[in-house]
Amino acid sequence: MKKRAVITGVHAWVPEYVLDNKELETMVDTNDEWITSRTGIKERRILKGENQGTSVIGTEAVKGLLEKTNTNPEDIDLIICATVTPDMLFPATANIIAHNVGAKNCYSFDISAACSGFLYALSMGSQFIETGAHKKVIIIGADKMSSIVNYQDRTTCIIFGDGGGAVLLEPTEENLGVMDSMLHTDGSGADFLRIEAGGSRKPASIETVTGREHFVYQEGSTVFKFAVTNMAEVSAQIMEKNNLTADDITWLVPHQANKRIIDATARRMGIGPEKVMLNIEKYGNTTAGTLPLCLWDYESKLKKGDNLILAAFGGGFTWGAVYLKWGYDPKSV
Repeated sequence: MKKRAVITGVHAWVPEYVLDNKELETMVDTNDEWITSRTGIKERRILKGENQGTSVIGTEAVKGLLEKTNTNPEDIDLIICATVTPDMLFPATANIIAHNVGAKNCYSFDISAACSGFLYALSMGSQFIETGAHKKVIIIGADKMSSIVNYQDRTTCIIFGDGGGAVLLEPTEENLGVMDSMLHTDGSGADFLRIEAGGSRKPASIETVTGREHFVYQEGSTVFKFAVTNMAEVSAQIMEKNNLTADDITWLVPHQANKRIIDATARRMGIGPEKVMLNIEKYGNTTAGTLPLCLWDYESKLKKGDNLILAAFGGGFTWGAVYLKWGYDPKSV
């Protein structure tokens, strides 16, 4: 039997502060009905305080993961953190998290693939397990989106929140774990969803800060069309590739960007709403954090052998799907 990478635990963390739609009404020209009907979002969490970066979210998620799986942090071989809001350009946020949790014997790095980041990292991490290079790999998806959102822009500030989660990957010879992945990129998406300044092409300056060029820019209608088409299509494609029907799928785990996108993906797969993980109303779009947050929220409902399709679409553009078989029953958590 082929060695596979199986998820043996999941944990997540969100900040205490709740920014609901009513509070947003006092900040920009919007209202609860408009936000809810178009996005499905009621509230989102915001990380407050000085020197509080994405590493805070990742550290709390990993600490909880290590505790619930009874894992010694010194046994971790690798930590990959998917984020577009690193604490700083370097060192990697994964390095800071590794230090915070006492993972002294691992190496670690970040990847940036926007909302698809957790999928990319999960696929990458599973290959280290499959080759036999590593036995314990932690995959983190976390973002502090409030740090890059313009709260004067009603088209974006209603969407995003802060939070994230982590999973532990370990080897198995059972027919479980990460079974297949399909990942894609289209760099033309930079025209429609990006942060203009702060990189090497346009370093920070008085002009870029004054011009609010360090915040998320999104051309909503174009991004929506791309997301609906590509996230739905890749989900259907991975099912077809693996000879899966809608009846075979236990759960769709979709990126929580917009409920209309999620509904379109489920329809394309032929899956009813009762099989769709949904928590967008509580957290909004936490970018790389949405998928592990979903797995954490629904962990008690998952059973060993359940067929899951994880799907995401993000800026860049990036998109993809992962087919995995869940690795454990709730009572073994």
